[in-house]
Amino acid sequence: MKNIAVIGAGTMGNGIAHVFAQYGYQVALIDLSIDSLAKALTNIEKNLDRQIKKEIISEEDKQNTLTRIRTFTNTEEGVQNASLVIEAATENPQIKAAIFKNLDEFCQADTILATNTSSISITQIASVTQRPEKVIGMHFMNPVPVMKLVEVIRGYATSDETTSVIMSLTEKIDKTPVEVNDYPGFISNRILMPMINEAIYALYEGVAGVEEIDAVMKLGMAHPMGPLHLADFIGLDVCKFILEVLYQGFGNSKYAPCPLLVNMVNAGHLGAKTGKGFYEYKGKEMMVAARFRKAH
Repeated sequence: MKNIAVIGAGTMGNGIAHVFAQYGYQVALIDLSIDSLAKALTNIEKNLDRQIKKEIISEEDKQNTLTRIRTFTNTEEGVQNASLVIEAATENPQIKAAIFKNLDEFCQADTILATNTSSISITQIASVTQRPEKVIGMHFMNPVPVMKLVEVIRGYATSDETTSVIMSLTEKIDKTPVEVNDYPGFISNRILMPMINEAIYALYEGVAGVEEIDAVMKLGMAHPMGPLHLADFIGLDVCKFILEVLYQGFGNSKYAPCPLLVNMVNAGHLGAKTGKGFYEYKGKEMMVAARFRKAH
């Protein structure tokens, strides 16, 4: 397995492309937008420069990594020689279904199709293909070049052979694969999102302020980032979507998104990517959002 294709040049897609190319794989990075592909290559180069600064890689390693990445706007052309395709597009079931229908048609019969989804059913995605035994989840963590975990999610029909290949491949790129079964939220988000939602409820109910809630979790539970700051980093729209998947999947009200989260998403305050969430972001500066600041 030497040729890998990655669908989607956003934060996760370019991180996945970076890691595979760094470990010697030929990578086709595919996106409909030429601008997104150019931005992805710029981000990959910046991240490689950070690794050089930390003496993780050399300048030669950087150049070799960049040489192994080719960009495509045509999916059929990009996946032509791929042994594995990893989809890292928008977290939307309809978009993913359309992508996987095309991949099933364009890819060779023995190509494994993986998705980086953080919450959508692998079984549901696999059902639109004629190769459900070769469809699997590879849920990388952000930032991909730094984080070791990859949740390897088996759909209802995913074969033992496919799972074994992906577990082994994940170790070859110096990641730690953890095999889980295909149920709403898998493991990471089934545990993480209710915690974030409860932190939002604590703010909503006036138990404590933004900084206080984050400080308790950082100082008391040794979390590197407080849950409200993390929600901003993930994207409040993404958090809301995953909670809705959990709520619909289990039919349990404990997973229902907090009304405050729903209002913030409806208002377009989606966290770091829009500059406003529980915190406000201006360049490298961060402060509690004006509406959540305490009057002194």
